[in-house]
Amino acid sequence: MGGISIWQLLIVFAIIILLFGTKKLRNIGGDLGSAVKGFKKAVSEDKDSKEEAEPEAKAEKLTQDKADSTFDEVKEKSKDKDQA
Repeated sequence: MGGISIWQLLIVFAIIILLFGTKKLRNIGGDLGSAVKGFKKAVSEDKDSKEEAEPEAKAEKLTQDKADSTFDEVKEKSKDKDQA
């Protein structure tokens, strides 16, 4: 009832070919394919750069955690000295 049949799709496709011609449609298809390839490449490069940056971020966090714990130890020692 509300669906589009194969015949309706074929008629629309035939009208599009008549309006634009096969050469222009081929060019549009090639441009669209190039855009999709470029997008996939950019996404995979972004994923690779995130994977490379992840170990650096973990090392930075560990360094910060160690500095925080050292600061806490110094703080505790100074409290002990103040109390004594």
